[in-house]
Amino acid sequence: MTKNSAENMAKIAARTADEKKADQVRVLKMPEVMTETEYFVVSSATAHVQVRAIVDSITAALEEAGAELLRYEGRGDNNWVLLDYGNVVIHVFLEEERRYYNIEKLWADAEQVSWYE
Repeated sequence: MTKNSAENMAKIAARTADEKKADQVRVLKMPEVMTETEYFVVSSATAHVQVRAIVDSITAALEEAGAELLRYEGRGDNNWVLLDYGNVVIHVFLEEERRYYNIEKLWADAEQVSWYE
C-alpha cells in the first residue's frame, strides 16, 4: 500500500458505507494528539440488518484493497460496530447510539475529509 493508504482506506470505507445507504457518512482526520489512528470513518443506519450490511461490505472492500482488520467489536445485533484497521477506525452506529455518543462533537477539532469522488 502507498504512503497515503490510511486516507485511501478511509475513503474506500466511506464510499462503501454510502453505497449501502448509510446516513451521515463522515471521514475525520484525527488530530496529532490522537496517536493511535489517523482517520475515523463514522456512519449510521436505521436498523441492525443495515448495520451488518454496511460492516460486511466495508470489511470485504478493505480486504480486497489489502487492508488487515486488527479488531472487530460489536458483532451480532449490537448498536455500534467498531472496525480497527490501525491507522483507520470505522464506527457504524444505529442512529440513536450515534446521537448518544456524539463522536463528532467529542472530536470537533478533527478535520473533515471529503471522500466523494
